[in-house]
Amino acid sequence: MTKRLTSMLLTSLITYLILGSSITLAKTGYAVHYNDKYQGKKTANGEIFNQSNLTAAHSDFPYGTLVKVTNLENNRSIVVKINDRLAPHNSNVIDVTKRAAAELGFIKKGRAHVSLKRVK
Repeated sequence: MTKRLTSMLLTSLITYLILGSSITLAKTGYAVHYNDKYQGKKTANGEIFNQSNLTAAHSDFPYGTLVKVTNLENNRSIVVKINDRLAPHNSNVIDVTKRAAAELGFIKKGRAHVSLKRVK
């Protein structure tokens, strides 16, 4: 029994190490778009913020992660790159650029219910 348990644990550990970084994480919540006051300023990872790019801020995904954002109100989807962090008091699941908000169809509304899925 001990051999079998050890074998199962070892197999699980190896599987996690091989697949762990590619496991899909899905979340839902609200998305908003950045204020123009951040245009041209550095993001948390050191990139210069540009409202014309398809980038976003998230509290957990590592920098450089590609995330599929789907507007659950109209089913539009885009892929953004995480290059910034949400403020600690921010209750939204993601902040996106104005370009991303426009492509998702919520630029005028300012906020949308979205799902997030890690792509890479």
